[in-house]
Amino acid sequence: MRLIFGITFVTIFVDFGVKSNFINDIEKFVKSDQQYQEIAEKSFKQVIEEQGKDIVSQAFEFGEISTERLPEIVNRYGYPLESYYVTTEDGYILNIFRIPYGKTGKKIGKVVLLQHGLFLASTDYVLFGPQQGLAYILADNGYDVWMMNCRGNIYSRNHTTFDPDKDKEFWMYSWHEIGIYDTPRAIDFVLEKTGNKTLYHIGHSQGTTAFYVMASMKPEYNEKIEHHISLAPIAFMQHLYSPVMRIMSPSAFLIGETMDSLGQFEFIPNKGPLKDIMSGLCSESLGTVLCKNFLFLAAGFTPNQINASAMPIIFGHYPAGESTRQVLHYCQEYNSGKFAQYDFGLIKNMATYKRISPPEYDLSQISTPISIIYSSNDWLSATIDVEKLAKMLPNLKLDYLVPIPTWSHLDFVFGNDAPSVIYTKVLEILSTY
Repeated sequence: MRLIFGITFVTIFVDFGVKSNFINDIEKFVKSDQQYQEIAEKSFKQVIEEQGKDIVSQAFEFGEISTERLPEIVNRYGYPLESYYVTTEDGYILNIFRIPYGKTGKKIGKVVLLQHGLFLASTDYVLFGPQQGLAYILADNGYDVWMMNCRGNIYSRNHTTFDPDKDKEFWMYSWHEIGIYDTPRAIDFVLEKTGNKTLYHIGHSQGTTAFYVMASMKPEYNEKIEHHISLAPIAFMQHLYSPVMRIMSPSAFLIGETMDSLGQFEFIPNKGPLKDIMSGLCSESLGTVLCKNFLFLAAGFTPNQINASAMPIIFGHYPAGESTRQVLHYCQEYNSGKFAQYDFGLIKNMATYKRISPPEYDLSQISTPISIIYSSNDWLSATIDVEKLAKMLPNLKLDYLVPIPTWSHLDFVFGNDAPSVIYTKVLEILSTY
């Protein structure tokens, strides 16, 4: 069962009986941890019950899976939008969007680049409109806002040579390559187009990981970043609480080998049978709750931050596309307790790194001024791991713990209170540095 779950999360939704047993296991797991004792008092079953009642009255408001692309979303709200395509050094073609100014007409000459997390895309920052989306809020405050899309997601599913639907070579990357190739290419392009010498970089989840990879391995890019803001930063993962990741991680190598043998190099395809099954479930009231709890299982849960009625909208864009290696690389971080490059196994490690184990990223090379914003109910970015990261950053300016005990990993981009809790702090940092 655990291997099947590691290969695809859809099993949880297809077999309700298995799902129920898994939920019971998760409840026991959470309650066994003293840090989550108070939070766990509202069990998953209670969440399902309460949110189910909410769905009865709201299901038809957002009952259909959202299929709008980012340009349609932004244009619907009347904001200007530009779209560009850039090619990385290793041939991936990335789609980068720009909102050059907001409805206020205010322009302060500062450039911000937003980078999304794992399974996500640039739509994170515009999906729920001007009052909720970070991109709109920044633009209305005078910032020139750019949103990159990493290789393999729905907007950057292209390559000069490889076909993502036919060639496994397209998917032979982890977040290491995103940090080495995608992030620096996007930075160079944005600076070239704007004429600015520096920009502000804001990453969420994997977007922070990619930044730390780039800034440590390509230290010349530190001079191009005015300030970096990490939302739910991920580097070290030894103490993560996510049951999904804890179950997968010990079998990471086996899962990788199994997926390779099945030709499943894309972790959860944005199209095809798996996507169709989950889309169908998420458009029904019970399925909406299950989808919501899938997100909770992966990243922690805050029942009052993500409305169940909004799940079909989120699911219309999620998962956006990612390689199996991206997920397995994070599993390796949990297993090793290190922030290190991808572990190919002893033989390939020797061929690639000239050593039996992958090298760790040298965080002492990072000179960019950094602010980190994290929370205590984040199952992927545990406070103890964030604090370890903070101590190793040479130029840390702000270490901010969200003052809401239940704030979780996805609340940074989808939370109802993100504008007041997170984005006001982001604006404060941007205006200070």
